[in-house]
Formats: sequence, structure tokens, C-alpha cells
Amino acid sequence: MTRNEYFNLGYIAKRVGNFGDLAFVLDVDTPANYKNLKSVFIELNNTLVPFFIKKIQIRGNTAVVSIEGIDTIEKAEKLLKTGLYLPLSFLPELKGKKFYFHEMPGYTVTDKTYGAIGVVDKILDFPQQAIFQIKHGEHEILIPAKKEFIIRIDRVNRHLDLDAPEGLIDIYINDKETGLQTEGDSEN
Repeated sequence: MTRNEYFNLGYIAKRVGNFGDLAFVLDVDTPANYKNLKSVFIELNNTLVPFFIKKIQIRGNTAVVSIEGIDTIEKAEKLLKTGLYLPLSFLPELKGKKFYFHEMPGYTVTDKTYGAIGVVDKILDFPQQAIFQIKHGEHEILIPAKKEFIIRIDRVNRHLDLDAPEGLIDIYINDKETGLQTEGDSEN
């Protein structure tokens, strides 16, 4: 598997007790989904290394974990602040307007007013909100990735229908340069 076939589950925050147990911070919507986790990949020297889990107890978004072979304070200390990863196949399937950031690049985007506006290049993840970065020829269009702007996500055809806030697309694109027209525009 290549690196892009994994998702970040969280990170190892601290050592717990004197026998090598670790506190994982789980950066997922539903940590309880991982209560039966049998293994995890830990990022060591830019490589994902598999570790097997002996015991896991989840409390909120934190899990206290015993890992095979990590049975001393010294061994546990070497793993602190490292990233935790799982294969993408572990992610539950999403429906409706929910999506994973990694799945959206390559989706064709249609706006309710402008029609086809481009292809999602990536999702920019800012603390305030996520942003769809859409490529339209030489132009870039940035639209907040908020469910109120999403009309529909067609996963089969990799298509995203949006209703961008009025005037937002105009900030990025000049109608005459791109050929994009709003529904009310007509050529004379």
C-alpha cells in the first residue's frame, strides 16, 4: 500500500502508567467505532510501521492502549507525538452531503447558477472551515465546504453540485474571460 491509501487516525499524546501503555488522541467523528481495533500503523522516520494492540479502552476521543512489544516507559517514550494511521478501507461509508476530504479531488463541480465550473483540486483544511479548491482552466475558485452550499454529491459519477453564495464565484472569475454565464445572462 502507498501512503495515500491511509488516513490519519490521530496521534500518541502521552504515556499512561509504568508499563508502556499509551494515550491515543483519536481525531475521528466517532471514536467508539474503533473500540475493537486490533492493529494500527505508527509513523516512525517517515515510514508507517504496523503495531498490534493487546488492549484498548476508549474514553471520549482518547484511547488508553497496550501495544505488543511496548512494555516499558523507555519504549513508550519513543512513540510519543507520532501519528497513527489506518488503511482507508477502515473508514465507514458516508452518504448524503457528508464526505471525506481525501475522496473529493477529481470531482467535477457544477454550480446552480453558473453550471460547470471545474474540478475539485483539493480540500483546504483551515481551523475556521474547510474550503473546496476548484480548478477552472487557469482560474482557481474557493468555495466553503459547508453542507448548506452542497446540493448533492454523486459518488458513482464523481460529481459535486453546489449552490455557491451569490457573487462568490464572480470574485474569482470574469465572465468574459472564462465564458461562464449566469442563467440570466444572454448574448446579443
